[in-house]
Amino acid sequence: MAKNYAFIGLFGSGKTEVAINWALKLKEEYDKVAIIDGDIISPYFRTRDVAEELEEMGIVPVYPRGALRNADLPIITGAAIGYLSNPEYKTVMDVGGEENGVVVLGYVKPYLGDVEISMVVNIARPFSSTVDGIIRAYEQLRRVARIKVDYLINNANLSYETTPELIAKGEEILSKVSEIIEVPVKFTVIPEFISENGFRYPIFKIKRFMKMEI
Repeated sequence: MAKNYAFIGLFGSGKTEVAINWALKLKEEYDKVAIIDGDIISPYFRTRDVAEELEEMGIVPVYPRGALRNADLPIITGAAIGYLSNPEYKTVMDVGGEENGVVVLGYVKPYLGDVEISMVVNIARPFSSTVDGIIRAYEQLRRVARIKVDYLINNANLSYETTPELIAKGEEILSKVSEIIEVPVKFTVIPEFISENGFRYPIFKIKRFMKMEI
């Protein structure tokens, strides 16, 4: 397994939920796990919003403290580099969407080391609902951050209105994207209230931490 993991995706892709749940999965196998709130764009649905809950589960949340916690400012704490570089920690990075957000990976690129980068895709969002739209977003984010994307993740969802049919449609669309750009699909995300049966890709079942998704 990689030492560090970064999750990127357009606004509304659900990457924060995926990143949090991936950190929890790592915690099942490793004693020291940190999660970096690298979302410098959106004040909504950030890892820091559930920081105390994560700490109770033994995960170290990394984000600006004190008065800067709720600031809508492009701040990446210096501690982030420390955890990315510390060989004792498995570190997950939740990276903000769109061009201005994903540049964070460019800032910390020298410290990423052995990293696995995944792009989370939600076909229920306007700009990632088609094969062409997803490929445009992929090329845009990859170019801006100057990084290689290792995996795609199918996170087709409408929060608590998610259906198996929507998830399956996400798999169908993402399989076409995968074939064109030659980036494999790592897994399909499903919420706790949906059965694991009937999907083509490996399943990653998640618990929702955010109150809602938009």
